[in-house]
Amino acid sequence: MIDRQTEAALIGALRDVAKAEILPCFRNLDAADIDTKTGPEDLVTVADRAAEAAMAERIARILPDAALVGEEAVSDDPSILDRLEGKGTCVILDPIDGTANFARGNANFGMILAVTEGAETVLGVLYDPVMDDWIVARKGGGAWFCREGSDDRRLEVRASRGAVEATGYLPLYLFPKVHQPALAALYPRIGRVESLRCSCHEYRMIAFGHADFLTSHVSKPWDHAAGQLVVAEAGGDAGMLDGGSYDCRRADARLVAASGSALRAEIAGMVIGALGEEVTA
Repeated sequence: MIDRQTEAALIGALRDVAKAEILPCFRNLDAADIDTKTGPEDLVTVADRAAEAAMAERIARILPDAALVGEEAVSDDPSILDRLEGKGTCVILDPIDGTANFARGNANFGMILAVTEGAETVLGVLYDPVMDDWIVARKGGGAWFCREGSDDRRLEVRASRGAVEATGYLPLYLFPKVHQPALAALYPRIGRVESLRCSCHEYRMIAFGHADFLTSHVSKPWDHAAGQLVVAEAGGDAGMLDGGSYDCRRADARLVAASGSALRAEIAGMVIGALGEEVTA
């Protein structure tokens, strides 16, 4: 497990790097500062790369024996994902989650950090650089909202409700177009469907009790390893669409997180029905 001194050092690194590498670029990017990866909506900026490099240096000093899996490093070398197969400590990092928002001047972006031991998440941090506050979840120790100068506040998801009353995130654009019409047909059966285009803030909204569920076509570890722990430690339930427990090594499997197990099962059943037999691909 991660001790409080190490936890504080990791959060301090996020805050320092945000101030030095991310916030100076926010609403201050030129076209040349923005690039694409797998497609026109899969963006990366100079700030993503600079922040990941700076965090890598800090993490190496804080946890010198830990492996690091960073989103931008994996983009350049997918074999880095193999580090998740080890039994030791691994730090998973998304230097800017919600890069498309960030690049367009939308403040719905964040930094995500998870620490795993033997592929189990033991620490998750969802950091908002604009507001300089964060949610931290410790395995078996709850989920907490934190900001400098204030007492930490323990978070609890709101009372679980049925899908017809629920608010959640089911983003069509993340799913293959062949499945989008069937998924769109689910919307009238759900109370309110939204998308923040940022896993960090979507998980935060569930932990704050302002939303009830999220789904994802894939569960890249830098997007979900921290957030699923936050939801679980706030009293919710998260796991794979096929009913399995969350596993950060199953990066291409679909995921559902919800304020309770009944709602998770209901949303999963609806999505599985819309997708047909293609459940985990």
